[in-house]
Amino acid sequence: MRAAMAAEGITLRMSSAYRSFARQQTIYSGFVAREGVAGADTHSARPGNSEHQTGLAVDLDDGTGCNLARCFADTAGGRWLAANSWKYGFILRYGDGWQPIVGYTYEPWHFRYVGVDVATDMHERGVRTLEEYFGLPAAPDYG
Repeated sequence: MRAAMAAEGITLRMSSAYRSFARQQTIYSGFVAREGVAGADTHSARPGNSEHQTGLAVDLDDGTGCNLARCFADTAGGRWLAANSWKYGFILRYGDGWQPIVGYTYEPWHFRYVGVDVATDMHERGVRTLEEYFGLPAAPDYG
């Protein structure tokens, strides 16, 4: 995927990939300190619940100044990933307006590896979320 992006003049960088429980605790606790539990829960997983802890999720960046920001969706890298990541087994995990299904606010930089077969099937069928693909209920809240 990185090579394909580079061929089009786009840089691909990983901002975050695997996180240990302790690292996720630090990240989540920082958000709680700034926003309270309710605010943090809209965009940060509690320790033990992060896709990053599985090693299957990655936050991506293209070096254009929109790292971990909504504006990433409008960068060359963000647009390329949204259109092509499925070819490499990745899906956008937390799309715009999907919060009632996936449980988190829009994160155009957060991609989840599901494998080429699943990502291709999702793309071809127009299925946006893992919850919909596997027939799961919407992501529960922590309440």
